This record gives sequence, structure tokens and C-alpha cells, in this order.
Amino acid sequence: MTSGFARFSRHALVAVLLTGMAASIAAAASAGWLAYQRGDFAAARAAYERDARSGDRLAQFNLATMLLHGEGGPADPAAGIDWLRKAAEAGMAQAQYSLGLLYEGGTGVTRSLSAATDWWEKAAEQGHVDAQVQVGTQYFLGRGAPKDWTRAAKWYEAAAENGDAGAQYLIASFYEHGDGVAPDLKRALVWYLQAARQGDAGAALQADDVARRLGVALPGR
Repeated sequence: MTSGFARFSRHALVAVLLTGMAASIAAAASAGWLAYQRGDFAAARAAYERDARSGDRLAQFNLATMLLHGEGGPADPAAGIDWLRKAAEAGMAQAQYSLGLLYEGGTGVTRSLSAATDWWEKAAEQGHVDAQVQVGTQYFLGRGAPKDWTRAAKWYEAAAENGDAGAQYLIASFYEHGDGVAPDLKRALVWYLQAARQGDAGAALQADDVARRLGVALPGR
């Protein structure tokens, strides 16, 4: 069963980075974090459980991760999901995103694409870029949400602004073709160029085509 959790982050480092400097300092100073860093996973798991029971959402996420992957003791997916849900309900974006992944795959929970959308949208509203891409795709495909290209465009553009190259290409295409937004070749060109700067060869070709249609000369081309 634990193999189904492969897409779930193995530890809280990602979550620490996403929850800011204050969370980083708190995590670094915690007994659980120090024990984990020195490889004493059993002690880390016990310390995280103490902090989780006191309502620390980062500890709840860390404990969930250890339970799901069997670190520091036997795997316990049911308990892991319970703690993950507590962290998600406490507003932790990484927990919300991760819970969405479990609902998408039906891993340890009854599969529900609508529940996946709900959790991803909560994380997306907090600026979680992967969640923004996921929820944009849900609205684009009408999967676990009504098909709504306007809302898809909203979330793809949010992810694009957060630096996701794939989302930059997608929102450029939306502006090029008027899907969910008013057609705007200038904005399409801006986003194709952003994606191209990140190494997207297809975006570079599209940028050349849109620039030609606009009569714009691109530097270095």
C-alpha cells in the first residue's frame, strides 16, 4: 500500500521552504527535526507526535509523512492520512496539496476527483504553484470540477507568475487563441518568451511565430 504514496513528499523540507523563515527556524530548533537530521527516525517520530498532539501543523505534516512511509517505525497509512488531514485543515498548503494527490489517486482514501480539486484549490489560493497547475488542469479538463476555461486560465496564469514554465506555455496559448481570456498576442508573446527562457523549445518556436504576426523583431533571433 505504501507504494501508492510515492508522489507524497518524504519529509518536511519542502513544507518548511513553503511555510517561510519562521517555520524554518521553528523546525530546525525542534527535537523532531534534530533527531531526523541525525538519522534517529524513531526519536523524530516520537517527538513529532508530541508536537502534533499539541496542534503544531508542521509536526502533524512531518508525522504524517513518516507514518505513510514507515520511517521510525511501521507504516500506518490510516494514521498518516488522519494527521495529514489535520495539517491540511489547519491551513498548511503543502498538506492540502498532498491530500489532493491522495484523493486523485484513491491512495488510502476513496478516490474523489472533486475532493482533489477542493484541496488543491485551497493550496492554490495560498500560492502553492503545483496546486495552481493541478487545479487549473481540473478546470481545463472538467475533471473533478466543471469545465471552465476562464478559471483554468486564472490558475495557469497564477502558476506562470510563480515561475512554472509549463504554465507559462499554457497561458501563452490561451492568450494566443482566446481560450478563457480575451485574445492578446502581446501577452501571449510575453509568456512564450518567459517559458522559452526556461528552456522550452516549443515556446521559443511559438514566440517566433507570434512575434512575426505582430511584426516584432526579437533580439538575438
